[in-house]
Amino acid sequence: MSSNGIEKIGVLVVGAGPTGLGAATRLNQLGHSDWLLVDESAEAGGLACTDVTPEGFLFDMGGHVIFSHYQYFDELLDAALGSGPEAWNTLERVSYVWLKNRWVAYPFQNNISALDKEDQIKCLTGCVEAKVLNTIATGKPANFDEWILRVMGPGIADLFMRPYNFKVWAVPTTMMQCDWLGERVATVDVERAIRNVINNTEDAGWGPNAVFRFPTEGGTGAIWKKVAALLPAERQRYGPDNSVTHIDKDAKTVTFRDGRKLAYDTLLSTIPLDITLGWVGRPELASGLQYSSTHVVGLGIRGTCPHGLKCWLYFPEDDCPFYRTTVFSHYAEKNCPEPSAALPTLCLADGSAPADGGAKPGPYWSLMFEISESQYKPVSMESTTLGGTAGAWPEIVRETLLGAISTQLVEAGAEIVSIYHRRLEHGYPTPSVGRDAVLKQALPELKKADIWSRGRFGSYKYEVANQDHSLMLGVEAIDNILFGSQELSLEFPNIVNPRKNTELLYSQNKVSVVPAKKA
Repeated sequence: MSSNGIEKIGVLVVGAGPTGLGAATRLNQLGHSDWLLVDESAEAGGLACTDVTPEGFLFDMGGHVIFSHYQYFDELLDAALGSGPEAWNTLERVSYVWLKNRWVAYPFQNNISALDKEDQIKCLTGCVEAKVLNTIATGKPANFDEWILRVMGPGIADLFMRPYNFKVWAVPTTMMQCDWLGERVATVDVERAIRNVINNTEDAGWGPNAVFRFPTEGGTGAIWKKVAALLPAERQRYGPDNSVTHIDKDAKTVTFRDGRKLAYDTLLSTIPLDITLGWVGRPELASGLQYSSTHVVGLGIRGTCPHGLKCWLYFPEDDCPFYRTTVFSHYAEKNCPEPSAALPTLCLADGSAPADGGAKPGPYWSLMFEISESQYKPVSMESTTLGGTAGAWPEIVRETLLGAISTQLVEAGAEIVSIYHRRLEHGYPTPSVGRDAVLKQALPELKKADIWSRGRFGSYKYEVANQDHSLMLGVEAIDNILFGSQELSLEFPNIVNPRKNTELLYSQNKVSVVPAKKA
């Protein structure tokens, strides 16, 4: 207790997503006893949680898969779940872009051989023009749009990059910077692109997630619940009463929804930075940050999946509201109910009532869709009633059903046995043109007040916002708090990607990669 009777904690960690759990894991691992982890949800996971529908279908909060840049991350997950095939499925990424009624292998810019001749010519001509332009250009691109034109040319820009990225980020590419790109976007090798067109070859192996793993049961959320289980239960508090509603940086207290106050020496917060800046009296800085909201729509479908080994799929055109679809049933059998489970048909894929909605067995498969929302790209939440016993849903669900038909993901008569929808207010932290100026000022200001704002939205760096990055942001923040160590992932995102650099950096900085042990 502090002198005024308020409970006091040495290190308070707010948010039990990957970053908060990384911080708590590191504190526990180092034998630091004066810490507390709080979260408003009923269990750990944050934006990496998994929901289960009443019918037994699992849906993650987006297309999460496990691929890692850090040995520490790998060892911790293996300590939590196990390391063998009973715990993990290992899958090869099979990913495509749906464009002009055909599948084009991902990444699109390596596979323009799949397009018709007119589009091939536009894309290849643009690539050659871009190579010349980039050779004579002075200075770095002013924004993401200029980067696209310099690297890929107008053909690929207009056909794919501009429309797709607007659907993902819900802001124009001219409003985004390009320092975040790193491993995220494949550049164009002009000679390789020409060779692929001439030989009519598919070239789909690019990227750090060409092979990934996924839990055999429980979805992505199972990972983080089991990481939390490695930690002392008495140092974790969950539930709505643990929702933080204010931070007083001068008094060094947080206020919870029920009015309680808790004092701290050091605060590691994963609360979105824009919210924190408003609380600490710096709302003008928050105006330089942008984010988009995310709608996750899930469909449980009776029958056998018609999409083979496809994993996730991209949709740049306006014939559907979603930008990405994951064939979620492919990741793990237990993402769907057992085939013997008898479920009624709620509606058909076109939203109409089935001729017979009675309960009958599977097999079942599932699709998970992601839709972005912002002031530049609104999403309709008006209520609409689907046929059969499906009931009332937001309009975006009906639009998703119709989009799934128009993109040939499902047939109009497919039997929908489960429907899921969840809106995430903070979905993607936008790498906006003005973001870095805000971070350069805001994060050090908060740190001087003993607030480490870290995580996907705590530090607003999308380039280090995967699950592995997020966990290590928490680990490295604790080492910085306790020992003054550099926060490598936060400070050098272009260096910690790819993985081969992280082990060298950690060895030079003497940061342990030994996994946590249960207390």
